[in-house]
Amino acid sequence: MTIINGESDARLAVTAARAGAAVVRDLYGGRLARYEKMAGDFATEADLAAERAILDVLRAARPDDAVTGEESGRSGAAEAHRRWLVDPLCGTLNYAVSSMLVGVNVALRADGEVTAAATADPFSGEVFWTDGTRARLSTDRGEEELAPSAASALVDVNLDPPFPNAPGFRAALLLADPGFAERFRPRVISSTLAVAWVAAGRRAAYVTDGHLADSVHFAAGIALCRAAGCTVTGLYGEPVHTGAGGLVAAADPATHAVLLELVRRQRG
Repeated sequence: MTIINGESDARLAVTAARAGAAVVRDLYGGRLARYEKMAGDFATEADLAAERAILDVLRAARPDDAVTGEESGRSGAAEAHRRWLVDPLCGTLNYAVSSMLVGVNVALRADGEVTAAATADPFSGEVFWTDGTRARLSTDRGEEELAPSAASALVDVNLDPPFPNAPGFRAALLLADPGFAERFRPRVISSTLAVAWVAAGRRAAYVTDGHLADSVHFAAGIALCRAAGCTVTGLYGEPVHTGAGGLVAAADPATHAVLLELVRRQRG
């Protein structure tokens, strides 16, 4: 655990995520300006304000670290050994229509590994966090270890583009496979908050396509799942961030094996 000026990186991630979550919560339900980014995607003033709050915390405590923010882009040395990955409001489309299914993600990548991360739920007050070894849940009632479980049989599947592995893999076809319906129940919340829920035992698994290395959206959730003891690989069972990319994060090896077989069926 890295401690600088008396504060660990993990605790700093929690503090920063909470700062962003407070802004997201305070601005919820208001008439917010939108800023178009690309077709079908936009940021709101809440995204920008939450990112500013997070960056203020990080820069005050770790002024020499590099940062990648979803809205502000990259700052600091391109090859920095320490880089914070910030997604200030994951689930903007949900938030813009007054849905509370959103998360705030903060992660530190140090020398190629995510060593501290936090995902905050602005509306429950929960913060899921890891120091790279432990995975814990922090609430106003205290703290507890995260415990993955496949008992719910709920699997979140990301249906948002891009789909770099199509036509060999299409997330929508996974949901239509009879083998999926026999074992699981699909969920699509359109926020990587669901990845933290796998670590916490609220989801059996999460599946997505995409190239996720240094992703501001996924870095925190992947770190949480790994620290909690989940089975985490790329789309076809390879190590995360290698090969075809993508993510299959499952509560246990058995659930992971079933999903991997369903994914592989699409390739024939």
